[in-house]
Amino acid sequence: MTDVLREAPDFVRERLGVIPGRAVVLGSGLGVLVEHLAEAREVAAGEIPHYPVSTVPGHAGRLAAGLLDGTPVLALKGRVHGYEGYTQAQVVFPVRLMAALGVTRLVTTNAVGGIDRRLAPGDLVLLEDQINLMFRNPLRGPEPGDGPRFPDMSAPYDADLMAVAREAARRLGIALPAGVMGGLLGPSYETPAEIRMLARMGADVVGMSTIPETIAARHLGVRVAAISCVTNFAAGLGSHPLDHAEVTEAAERARDRFTRLLSAFLAGI
Repeated sequence: MTDVLREAPDFVRERLGVIPGRAVVLGSGLGVLVEHLAEAREVAAGEIPHYPVSTVPGHAGRLAAGLLDGTPVLALKGRVHGYEGYTQAQVVFPVRLMAALGVTRLVTTNAVGGIDRRLAPGDLVLLEDQINLMFRNPLRGPEPGDGPRFPDMSAPYDADLMAVAREAARRLGIALPAGVMGGLLGPSYETPAEIRMLARMGADVVGMSTIPETIAARHLGVRVAAISCVTNFAAGLGSHPLDHAEVTEAAERARDRFTRLLSAFLAGI
């Protein structure tokens, strides 16, 4: 991964200028935040050397730098996933690129299915832990030279960043319960039996992203926080079949609260 990162950072700096130390990854249907950036400078992922390009609707694949309510932010609009056929190294390429650009604080967002019956579509959840059932790890392979061979994952999500997020939500009057994410590879949605399994394991929400990014970021010493948008009831808990259109529609309904929360959160870190 170090070899393919040699060209990309210089290319991005040339196109976007000075890179802020805080960044956000915008998941399915949540890329609206980029529209709120002032003095925005953007580059398409496909133009960046070695950068994997998303094939999923709702993931535009653009890197933007600008001011969000006066706060300098680097934003990735859309991500790539293992189910698209990308390797784990490719999936976490954007995170490694951000770290190479000097990002030290990363906020990731995603669309998830709600397992905890207290959660409903449109709810926002602050991740406090994760269960990797993708059975893949982005650190697998030759010993990396940019981090420890065996990184500690006892606190994947940074306690101080989570405290800032909770305080921002409190000030705005936005409910932000904490939860554990179960990650599966996809692209098929889970079966009801798999959801019952995840519930017994302690997962509150389920998704197909974020976990590899968090592992890679922690390996590089980047502090991470994650906010999930519940876009559907998980399989067996709702009254109708799941589809991706429902995911993007629910994210759209949450866009105002999501944007206000992220603006306040990013300003505090």
